[in-house]
Amino acid sequence: MYTRVHDWISSHRDIRPDAVAMTDLYSGRSYTYLQMDERVGRCAGFLSDDLKISKGDHVAILSQNSTDFLELMFACARIGAVMVPVNYRLVADELKFIAEDAEAMAFFCDSDFDELGTEVAAACNIPLIEMQGDGSASRYEEGLANATPIYQMVDQDINDLWLIMYTSGTTGRPKGARITHYVMQTNNLNNVTTAKLTEDMVCLTFMPIFHIGGLNCFCVPTLFAGGKVIMMRTFDPADTLAALNDKKLGVTHFLGVPATFQFMCQHPDFEKFDPSGIDRALVGAAPMPVPLLKIWIGKGLQLQQGYGMTETGPSVFSLPKEHALSKVGSSGKKMPFTNVRIVDDQGEDVAKGETGELWVQGGNIIESYWKRPEANNKDFVDGWFRTGDACLCDDEGFYYIVDRTKDMYISGGENVYPAEIESIIYQLEGVSEAAVIGLADEKWGEIGCVVVVVKEGMALTEHDVLSFCDGKMAKFKLPRSVRFVDVLPRNTTGKVLKTVLRENSQ
Repeated sequence: MYTRVHDWISSHRDIRPDAVAMTDLYSGRSYTYLQMDERVGRCAGFLSDDLKISKGDHVAILSQNSTDFLELMFACARIGAVMVPVNYRLVADELKFIAEDAEAMAFFCDSDFDELGTEVAAACNIPLIEMQGDGSASRYEEGLANATPIYQMVDQDINDLWLIMYTSGTTGRPKGARITHYVMQTNNLNNVTTAKLTEDMVCLTFMPIFHIGGLNCFCVPTLFAGGKVIMMRTFDPADTLAALNDKKLGVTHFLGVPATFQFMCQHPDFEKFDPSGIDRALVGAAPMPVPLLKIWIGKGLQLQQGYGMTETGPSVFSLPKEHALSKVGSSGKKMPFTNVRIVDDQGEDVAKGETGELWVQGGNIIESYWKRPEANNKDFVDGWFRTGDACLCDDEGFYYIVDRTKDMYISGGENVYPAEIESIIYQLEGVSEAAVIGLADEKWGEIGCVVVVVKEGMALTEHDVLSFCDGKMAKFKLPRSVRFVDVLPRNTTGKVLKTVLRENSQ
């Protein structure tokens, strides 16, 4: 069945031309839907006429958060091209692999990464288009200024590709998740029904939008609803708190990860934090320590825990904010247009309250990876996507992500989920950050090791940490050693790189 793709930006241009679509705090630029539609049209013309990009061609972008990024994304949609956002923390060889694997025909690059972009584009023999991110002179702005705008979206089906987003996997080469227009639209509909997306909403975006969470919670859905996106170039605790407190900006929705909420609540400006006006604050990407959650709830902000990943568009679960206290630690209930299962090692459904692997299905779930037949055979089973996350569901239909199954370790024949232990350790005075990993042990198979970052001006010993855990969990879960570090290694989404911790602890 053929379903035509619609152009949201041109629709809002017709409905609310003078409403602000996006504001960039870094550059001070602000565009109405009429102005955004014009720039998207010019970008589409630049792609088509100057760069000879046509329907089905792939375009890579290496950029900090910017309104330019969104313009390119919707310009690709307008001509049927596919945008490939890449992680700006990768090194040249990793970027070359992605650009070549994705078969990119052009490389758009933020001026912050000129040297890197030049090297990658030259190695892949594709044109480099420099972007300043502030509207000043650049190949990008010159291209838009000289382009003949394209206002009509090319005919395409809702199952056609819009994005290829590469996973931030900690081992092996990253895989390109094939994000279709249908995946994007279903994610929008899921968020409309669970997060009250309206034309009056104002979304603050500080998570990197090359990642599915920063892009689709709630940045792109805001434009789908006709609201306003406020773009921050990067996350900074003081700047983010200032933006959230600025009633002239009027932020109503934003997404963070546990690390960003941790950094903000440790900043002196947190004392002045005023949550009034904020309707939805979502936390995802990693398990949220309950003590940290309670700090924010104590400030009057009912954080909504959620769950998702690149392959799921990303939204799978969302916790209604009225249950923020009664269901602390839950990722919530499933999204309306998503199906879920929790299965054992044989792929059979487990009983309520039992832990198993989460499998998901629905319009917001990708159907395959780009050019990865082996991964497709392994991760997709009878139309279900295997998340690799350990999950359980209580009697009221609330889901709990216990941990990544790959982070789970087995001690004395018992499954141990590090997130459960970490949540307890965060209650110890003096702990700034903590991560638990399993290390090989001749007697028990594996034993727990706690990696701790101590709060500035405080002191902790191994005995302090281990004795604090004693009596608060089953004995087989008790960690046996402690390692102190200055900082936990994280990827760009805030997830702790436990593979790095394990390598450094051997």
